[in-house]
Amino acid sequence: MTNEERELVDRLAHKVVDFHMELPAILTLETGKPLSLVAAPAMIFFEPLIQAVFSFPDYRRFAQMIERREVIEALIQSIERQADDARMARRASKTVSPPDTRR
Repeated sequence: MTNEERELVDRLAHKVVDFHMELPAILTLETGKPLSLVAAPAMIFFEPLIQAVFSFPDYRRFAQMIERREVIEALIQSIERQADDARMARRASKTVSPPDTRR
């Protein structure tokens, strides 16, 4: 996988984690691995409809990349890694003791 492809996968994983959709995304990706060869043409077929509603500048490139199973696995790993990082950051912010308001 090239550096550009890795950056695209990481950006997509970041969006998934931002929306707190890690579990549904990982389940869908794991379930759909055998269908990856069909997913790319389907994504290209639905591109006009999706682009009319959402703006994804790298949509076509990702549609072509998704045919390769190593890209799917890299996306799953990136989602898991970023979700773990976000979870740890949330825990760290909660463990900071609140200021004492007693007088």
